[in-house]
Amino acid sequence: MKQGIFKIAENSKLTDNVFKMKLLGDVSAITSSGQFINIKLDSLYLRRPISVFDCDNDSVTIIYKVVGRGTEQMSQMQVGQTLDVLTGLGNGYDTSLCENKAVLLGGGVGVPPLYMLAKELISQGKKVFVILGFNTASEIFCEEDFKALGCEVKVTTVDGSYGIKGFVTDALPENYDHFFTCGPEPMLKAVYKATKTSGQFSFEERMGCGFGACMGCSCKTITGYKRICKDGPVLKKEEISWED
Repeated sequence: MKQGIFKIAENSKLTDNVFKMKLLGDVSAITSSGQFINIKLDSLYLRRPISVFDCDNDSVTIIYKVVGRGTEQMSQMQVGQTLDVLTGLGNGYDTSLCENKAVLLGGGVGVPPLYMLAKELISQGKKVFVILGFNTASEIFCEEDFKALGCEVKVTTVDGSYGIKGFVTDALPENYDHFFTCGPEPMLKAVYKATKTSGQFSFEERMGCGFGACMGCSCKTITGYKRICKDGPVLKKEEISWED
């Protein structure tokens, strides 16, 4: 984990309530896809955790949805403003567990961390099949980004206004070695039931500190309680214990 001051280089609107922000600063603590950053905002006590969409030598890019005071404040920020950011948080995806063909399933704001993951898998010579799930056509983002990487991409919408009508599980291919997923818990539960291979899930939880000190995001697993911010947010399918 590393704390630093980052300058906003981009803060653009992708849909009615989804924004893309590029931050310039020291990103050396970000070592794998699936990790997140934690942003301090004026007048708000808790930092806001946001998944990493992409990262290069001197910048990190995030995609966030406006859902409350913190993200609303972020959406109004301008290029050139600075933010206090914790980077390199959480344990990300383990790409070594996929031998050849990976399926990536993302729902809504669970889509962003899959982009950097797709880049890693492709760089390792693996085939990547991406399934993006949204409620309706107006909510879709990042489809072209994944296609530009060379991924095979399918989009599902609940109302059938674009792509395949239904959920991400309705677009699962017949053959794949391993899957990676991120999204709301109902979607994750559906993916858990529908998939036939081992895979990795990225979870969302309300976080206090973001680095494992407060224990506020602890969740029950097969091997005991784990902190989503520190031991996760990525957990393997075999260790997940769903609470009814």
